[in-house]
Amino acid sequence: MPGAINQVDGGTITTARGFRSGGTYAGIKTYSDDKMDVGMLLSDTPCAAAGVFTRSSIVSPSVTVNRETLAGGHAIRGLVVNSGIANAGLGEQGYIDAKEMAVLASAAMGVKPEEVLVFSTGIIGVELPMTLIKSGVDETTLSETGGNELARAMMTTDTHPKEVGVTVDIGGTDVHIGGVAKGSGMIHPNMATMLCFVATDAAIDQGLLRTMLPEVADYSLNMLTIDGDSSTNDSLVVLANGAAGNATITAGTPEAEAFKAGLLECCVQLTRKLARDGEGATHLLVVEVTGARTSEDARTAARTIASSLLVKSAVYGADPNWGRLLAALGRSQAEAVEEKIDLFINGVCIMEAGKPIPFHRDAVVALMRGDEVTFRIALNLGDADATAWGCDLTEEYVVINSAYTT
Repeated sequence: MPGAINQVDGGTITTARGFRSGGTYAGIKTYSDDKMDVGMLLSDTPCAAAGVFTRSSIVSPSVTVNRETLAGGHAIRGLVVNSGIANAGLGEQGYIDAKEMAVLASAAMGVKPEEVLVFSTGIIGVELPMTLIKSGVDETTLSETGGNELARAMMTTDTHPKEVGVTVDIGGTDVHIGGVAKGSGMIHPNMATMLCFVATDAAIDQGLLRTMLPEVADYSLNMLTIDGDSSTNDSLVVLANGAAGNATITAGTPEAEAFKAGLLECCVQLTRKLARDGEGATHLLVVEVTGARTSEDARTAARTIASSLLVKSAVYGADPNWGRLLAALGRSQAEAVEEKIDLFINGVCIMEAGKPIPFHRDAVVALMRGDEVTFRIALNLGDADATAWGCDLTEEYVVINSAYTT
């Protein structure tokens, strides 16, 4: 079926053909079994590339370097990432180290420094140990099965790696899209404190890819909230090497729409994995807003509800206190008419046309004790929809962040 999207069992970033990746432990983070802290990705051939980065006014120099690299017009061949240290808040030295990191990785990959993107994640205000970075890139072995190693090398407080792979029928050619992501805390709808790398073997016009990616981010990773904080290093990049052999995807075509749907599916799956692994989380929180007057209203309402500390606390306690949803909706400033609102908790109608519906409280409490809690708010004002993802707020979140650097 043209445009059909299929999941790849065990999918990861190297599901896309023509990509190799790997990771190693270089000593940047405290040692433990199976821990990694340096990773790399390399394409066999030059890639079209697009990136979306943090909206913070204070950024890691890795973000600055990547913005410059993508603006420079060079085809991209790969990327390097370290975890444990964010390379942020360090002034000029941070920029020097980010540039050197690209040089070191490019030498190990056999490509040019301007063909390599650089990423860091971890503690702010600590200089990168460049000797360890060098040993890490030199010791990393790249392979077509190394996606999991890259995903592990990105992790900070994550409890497990996040990986996904899908295939999409593009004009009769199976195109692969795979991705890895990291992020567990300091995540809010502003590109979150996360790193997300996506690779595809599709041939696609770079201008189209760069137009498409912010739109995809706005309905996936920018709808993710864990704790209301944003970061200095947030980055989402897509590399497309054309190894699938399809005709180059151009704007305004059915193939462009099919690819965009596949890219969105990949990013949504990674978003859900990030939300489920929020620091201290015990529940995945999903907020669906339907029937909004505008897309911006739908997105604003969903994000505001998902980020409400009162809502998140209610999810933790399996408390169907639906009044908190209405309160968050009201302060979101999205257009809402109380008399038109329908509200559901895990499929159970709680309010219809603005009036409370009697419900079996114990049954809803039992539903909310499952792994996933879904709130659906139908505004019944238009045809715009949006979904936001988050998690509950637990004591463990405070414990993790009260001793992050100690």
